[in-house]
Amino acid sequence: MRESRVERKTLETEVSVCLNLDGSGKKKVNTGIKFFDHMLEQIAAHGYFDLEIEVKSHDSDPHHILEDTALVLGEAFRKALGDKKGINRYGWAIVPMDEALALCSLDFSGRPYCVYKAEIADEQVRDLETVLVKHFFTSFSVAGAATVHVKLLHGEDTHHIIESMFKSFARALRIACSIDKDHSQTIPSTKGVI
Repeated sequence: MRESRVERKTLETEVSVCLNLDGSGKKKVNTGIKFFDHMLEQIAAHGYFDLEIEVKSHDSDPHHILEDTALVLGEAFRKALGDKKGINRYGWAIVPMDEALALCSLDFSGRPYCVYKAEIADEQVRDLETVLVKHFFTSFSVAGAATVHVKLLHGEDTHHIIESMFKSFARALRIACSIDKDHSQTIPSTKGVI
């Protein structure tokens, strides 16, 4: 089973993530930031992952909540992928949401790197500081040992912009984590390890 459970406890937060890569999109998310919960639910729903995330904040700092959640989620994906035998490794998607259009391309390469290209004019959407969106993808990349590119191609409405980015991320994750049925016993790397 390609599943993982990861917990992280610091003086700032306590984060618990349960992940099943071969799920059906079941989700239970509570970070204390409603809009962030909504975005994390996109990952489960559009990646068809079963995902449970529970966050307890000790300092009520949204920066710490997003960062620690992303770190634990990235680690959960890394652990659930195991030796990465048979995975597609690469994933990409371009997803619209009304006027917004976002691209995500990623590689579970073992090399953390994040490129984020999106200018968001509004500083806040509901209860989320928009500056933290980049930090989420960067932190996921580090803990997940993945190269992650996220690019906003078009958008005006802040809610739509961020949601299209998370949906494209979810779809790219789904492709990258899926098993290539024609090569299910192969590690997709000339090095023999990822």
